[in-house]
Amino acid sequence: MASLTDHLSDLVADADAVLLFSPASSFHDRFEDGDTEIVVVAPDNDVDAGTFVELPLPFENVKDRIRFGIEGAMDAELVSEGDEVVCIASVFDGGSDAVIRVTVDETIHTGIYDLFVHSRAEPSVIRDVFEVAIELGQKGQKGKPVGALFVVGDAGKVMNKSRPLSYNPFEKSHVHVGDPIVNVMLKEFSRLDGAFVVSDSGKIVSAYRYLEPGAEGVDIPKGLGARHMAGGAITRDTNATSIVLSESDGLVRAFKTGELVLEIDPEEY
Repeated sequence: MASLTDHLSDLVADADAVLLFSPASSFHDRFEDGDTEIVVVAPDNDVDAGTFVELPLPFENVKDRIRFGIEGAMDAELVSEGDEVVCIASVFDGGSDAVIRVTVDETIHTGIYDLFVHSRAEPSVIRDVFEVAIELGQKGQKGKPVGALFVVGDAGKVMNKSRPLSYNPFEKSHVHVGDPIVNVMLKEFSRLDGAFVVSDSGKIVSAYRYLEPGAEGVDIPKGLGARHMAGGAITRDTNATSIVLSESDGLVRAFKTGELVLEIDPEEY
């Protein structure tokens, strides 16, 4: 009777790459001498892997973890569309206990990896703001579509290139995005005009902010309005990242360095 190790070898044999998610050194060493491309996906390269993709967030959902790791490998040109990839991960906190074989599809390459890993703000802050925008896009405000603009990171420069539209409810507070109560507040305030400004560490610096960057040279898709133009332009003039929920088409978009880097339908996320 074939052993579990034999079955694992069969799965890996004709794969284009194997992605090991946070493997122990002993487990990683079992794959080193094979012919298949081995990619370690983890917070740090503790096993001194020759090929490594950073996993900046824990991603308790295994599906999200695997999608993120594959997208990171695509960004690094380690795998490409059509490749057969074997992903070995931990589901029950007992080491590498799950094997999932995936055919790489271009739909996996959304831009989320680049957004989370290469933004100035902490990856967990980008994720928390992104999830607020996604939930707003899915549910709206009291059942009605709503638009919102979040500018994350480099808050000092962003504040210098903007002005208040109204009283700032967060002026003397020390609340951070990701807190469930704070997220409810963000959703409630989203129905009013202006941008939210969030610091690198996730502190809500301001709401109701009118952004005043120059718009020259900022190229946004046709049909998008002032909210997207302001969100794109502020990222060209600062090191911030903008996450924008469109009231008209319901899509969530992100901008960095004045360019559109992500576009997602919340209903399909």
